[in-house]
Amino acid sequence: MHLHILGICGTFMAGIAAIAREAGHRVTGSDANAWPPMSTQLEQLGITVMQGYDPAHLDSRPDVVVVGNVVTRGNPAMEHVLDAGLPYVSGPQWLAENVLRDRHVLAVAGTHGKTTTTSILAWLLEHAGLQPGFLVGGVPQNFGISARLGQSKYFVIEADEYDTAFFDKRSKFVHYRPRTCVLNNLEYDHADIFPDLASIERQFHHLIRTVPRSGRLVVNGADANLARVLAQGCWSEVAYFDRDDGWHAKAAADGFELFVSGVSHGNVQTPLAGAHNRSNVLAAFAAAAHVGVPVPALIEGLARFRNVRRRLEKVGEARGVTVYDDFAHHPTAIAVTIAALRTQGPGRILAVLEPRSNTMRLGTHAGELAQSLRDADLCFVYARPDLKWDAAAALAGVGSRLHVHAGLDELVADIAAAAQPGDLVLVMSNGDFGGVHGRIVKALG
Repeated sequence: MHLHILGICGTFMAGIAAIAREAGHRVTGSDANAWPPMSTQLEQLGITVMQGYDPAHLDSRPDVVVVGNVVTRGNPAMEHVLDAGLPYVSGPQWLAENVLRDRHVLAVAGTHGKTTTTSILAWLLEHAGLQPGFLVGGVPQNFGISARLGQSKYFVIEADEYDTAFFDKRSKFVHYRPRTCVLNNLEYDHADIFPDLASIERQFHHLIRTVPRSGRLVVNGADANLARVLAQGCWSEVAYFDRDDGWHAKAAADGFELFVSGVSHGNVQTPLAGAHNRSNVLAAFAAAAHVGVPVPALIEGLARFRNVRRRLEKVGEARGVTVYDDFAHHPTAIAVTIAALRTQGPGRILAVLEPRSNTMRLGTHAGELAQSLRDADLCFVYARPDLKWDAAAALAGVGSRLHVHAGLDELVADIAAAAQPGDLVLVMSNGDFGGVHGRIVKALG
């Protein structure tokens, strides 16, 4: 079968492409933009990516067009699909019908930490010999690819609450029908499609409705918003983490002490920095335990885990300055990422932020950004031309630590001039940020 994927370079759709290719299908795709790591993954898989959305890309009349949620009405390729009567389907629906059916799906949902937690969980099952399939919104370094079919009944998936497609406004995760479902945390996000927090909570309730009574919900016991979601109805077993009567951790010098239902299982060494990553680990532990992985195997597997690309990833060093890349693009994620980096050394932290997500560009979280940057020593913000708010005014509370630039060249030059040996430069964006990471390293050198 020939699949043509519209929006193929998105993290989810690139994963669909990898799985379809592994399943023996011919895969092509179109996209307006491509950047690593997904562009690199597609190239290595030998998948043809066509630039833009030219209807001529569909002259071969593929058997099905898989439509990413970046595609809207008015997109020339999509208009051609509709006019020509070509069969089309959303990515989540294609995955549900062709891959997830009859499998034990372990889904990881939440505002923050989905990619890391999904990657940990997939690796814990792999280390335990369960050979799971998976689809992650990033590239776990233990696997070197964002998605695969797997050799067992288990499939681990990052379960996004964003809408499915222009013709299916349900959250992606309602298609997955998990038997094990992690609810990591819940905050307001995606202001372009959700009017308020209550509307997101309702979608999480819809997800809970799909989990069978023989399944398990793994829930952050410290999250009041998730408590409200469960109060709307719950029909499955619940295992809590970050709660004394469930899976919880006490920080230790070399990691943390693990407790399950009040019983200590000793110290756990973790390669991941920050309290937020302890929560991610606990969630993955509780989910893996549901499919029979014993605690000693969980602890051993975690010690061998290698984090996901673009999660506090060291990308270069020059003139004694270390540059990190991170996907953080929400005030909470920004704050916890800075806090995690603070544990890595005594140097100053130079936070570099691109407010790129739809929610950020709309200015929904503009009032929270100054507080999220409070622990950075210097803050460099790229005022994109499509921002709907005044970055300098909104971030005035940062004070003299704030540097706002409308151009990338000026931004890079200012960072290079300010950086001193021992500094840690933390670049945060959910896009490629114009390759600014490499440009900073080059300017430093």
